[in-house]
Parts: sequence; structure tokens; C-alpha cells
Amino acid sequence: MFSLASDAVSKTAAALAALVVVGWSTAASAQGLVQPPAKVVERTFKALPNKDTQIGVYINVLPDCTSGPLPTIRLTSLPGNGTVVVKNAKAKATNYKACLALEVPAYVAFYKSPPDFLGQDVLTIEVKYAGGRTELQKITVDVNTAAPQQKI
Repeated sequence: MFSLASDAVSKTAAALAALVVVGWSTAASAQGLVQPPAKVVERTFKALPNKDTQIGVYINVLPDCTSGPLPTIRLTSLPGNGTVVVKNAKAKATNYKACLALEVPAYVAFYKSPPDFLGQDVLTIEVKYAGGRTELQKITVDVNTAAPQQKI
């Protein structure tokens, strides 16, 4: 189970819905091997108007249970109505793979709509890992007054 803690992140979910990728080794990248094309992942989240909604957690846990370099995160297509921010945090986990307990740095992405917006908003985040692996995350946020925030 993961939990997050940060001065900048006052409300975060206790569970983690993140992609933990070590990816191709840096040595393979340095040898000039062709990297695979970017993997496209589609996700949907429910949100309330004018409320921060967590849409991603990005970490890198190495086999020895320490943190590897965090990925580079870029907003490749802006949401039509809301805003996206990424904050620094710490991810804490117990019983994760071979790691009985760990605490590693993380990036947490949040979406926030304007107070008067209802409907769907779509954005794309590009995540580049140190080993050269790239992932495109197409995120749809369903903003509705009746929809409770979804925990990750």
C-alpha cells in the first residue's frame, strides 16, 4: 500500500495508481539501441468542479528498493478548460514487490476545472523515463457535480 506526504501536497490519496518503470537500461540507450515507440495509455477520472483531482503519480523504484531518477513529465496537449499542475511528494509503501518498506520521491499530477465547468476535459501527458522509455497518457476528466472524486 502506498501513501503520499509533502508540504506542497495537502490532500493525497492513500493508494497509488502509478506506473513504476525501470525501463531499458541506460547502458542500452548509450549503445545506440533503437528505443521502442511511445506506449499510449488512456485513463479516465471523475472530478468535481474547482477541486484538485489527482490524475497521476510517477515514481521509479529500483530492484534494490531505492529510487531511480524520476521521469520527465511534459503536458503535450492542454486541457480545454482546466489546469494541470505537478507537485513533488514522497511515496511510502510496504510489501511492494520485494520491498518490505520503502520511501521514495514522487511527482503527483493534479487537474482542476473552473468553478462553472461541467463536462469532459481531455489532456495528454508525456512521461519519459531515464532508460529511454516514453509513455503518452491520454487522460479524460469527467467533471460533474454528482461525481465524487476518485481516489488513486
